[in-house]
Order: sequence, then C-alpha cells, then structure tokens
Amino acid sequence: QVQLVESGGGLVQAGGSLRLSCAASGSIYKINDMRWYRQAPGKERELVATITDGGNTDYEDSVKGRFTISRDNAKNTAYLQMNSLKPEDTAVYYCNALIFINPLMRRQHWGQGTQVTVSS
Repeated sequence: QVQLVESGGGLVQAGGSLRLSCAASGSIYKINDMRWYRQAPGKERELVATITDGGNTDYEDSVKGRFTISRDNAKNTAYLQMNSLKPEDTAVYYCNALIFINPLMRRQHWGQGTQVTVSS
C-alpha cells in the first residue's frame, strides 16, 4: 500500500520561511508528477506547484518567485520551499502524486495535509 506523508508545517511570521516535505512509501514502481495543493478556510483547494518526473516545474501565479518545488527521486520525496511568506499563504497544504505500482497500474495519492499559518 502506498502512503504520502507530509511534514514541515507550522506557525511563522510574515516574511519568514518554511520547507515542506512529502515522502512516498510502499510498493512504488515509479512516481510521475508530484504536486502541492493548499486549502484555506472557506476556500476551494488550489494547485500551488507541480514538478514532473523529469524535473520540470510550474507554479500558481501568487507564489512565483517565492516558492520552489523540488524532488529527490531516490528518496521518493518532494519538497516545497516557501520564502517571503504572507498571511494569505495560510492554509492546509496537501501533497499529491501520480504513482505507478507496476508498469501498467497508476493512481493518484494524497497526503493527510500539514497546516501552515503565517501571522502578520
């Protein structure tokens, strides 16, 4: 069984930094795209950043230049480095990954979420 576990959330002042981690474990053949989403209270979940298995990245406009997504394929882990944090970045952050358990079978997996709170 495949699991995604996020870590690294917390409380930080505006202008500060946090680094989130998302570790995949279990029976993994290959991981394609890995993504970070976030959901603020009363709002829909939104895509924040994507990284392909080849290392190509994409970002939501409001985080461009402040957030950096990366991955360590040997560790089946993705990271989200968040700098210059703003109160509007406050949300639960979720990791998502498209994981193959064999060459033919793949499924989207979600982590449990990690809270990020930015105080003004």
